[in-house]
Amino acid sequence: MSLRVSLFVTCIVDQLFPNVGIAMADVLERAGCEVDFPEGQTCCGQPAFNSGYRDEAREVACHFIDVFKDSDYIVAPSGSCTAMASHHLTELFPTGDPRLAQAESLSPRIYEFSRFLTEVLQIDDVGARFEHTVTYHDSCHALRELKIKEPPRRLLSNVRGLTLAEMDAAEECCGFGGTFSVKFAGVSGGMARTKIDSILRTGADTVVSIDSSCLMQLQGALSRAGSPVKTMHLAEVLASR
Repeated sequence: MSLRVSLFVTCIVDQLFPNVGIAMADVLERAGCEVDFPEGQTCCGQPAFNSGYRDEAREVACHFIDVFKDSDYIVAPSGSCTAMASHHLTELFPTGDPRLAQAESLSPRIYEFSRFLTEVLQIDDVGARFEHTVTYHDSCHALRELKIKEPPRRLLSNVRGLTLAEMDAAEECCGFGGTFSVKFAGVSGGMARTKIDSILRTGADTVVSIDSSCLMQLQGALSRAGSPVKTMHLAEVLASR
């Protein structure tokens, strides 16, 4: 019996990188999942939450809960949004609030894409082919909040034709950090340049990550540096044939 999976594509994928959502759906369907896309979905509330607007974040969180409350599994192409939805929604509701119980019930059903493939479906090889040398960037929320390090690398190691070249600063922040890149543009730019130097030292032609926000930051820095290195979400690589 196939697993029922609801896609939570996140704001940035919905608005700027729709191909990532399409690629994720393709990979999950090839893996035998029954995939649906709840059209009422909006945001998980992370931008408001991180900026201290708890009332506004709570309102968005209530909508998120209503949209996904009947889903067996919720899978997202993002470490940061998965961390918010699975770890922090419960912080928005006081003890005794019925919404708290709903958030607690939802939390264990929310998965980042690579972890869902490797831990729930127990798949390391999705049959992909991508004949390039890639380097992998560990996004902060995925690595530090969700402890996701090996799943993306295991999946990449089984892609035919792909060579994984690890960078020396794989675990260092790219400098995006949502509003951080706006409030502290100089620091953000400096962090991005440090990261780009590490990427270029690998000789890779593609940077892969599981967060489109990081990839947007890295692609901008690479383009400004005149580098031909491209960025791709893990889902796009795994959807390649």
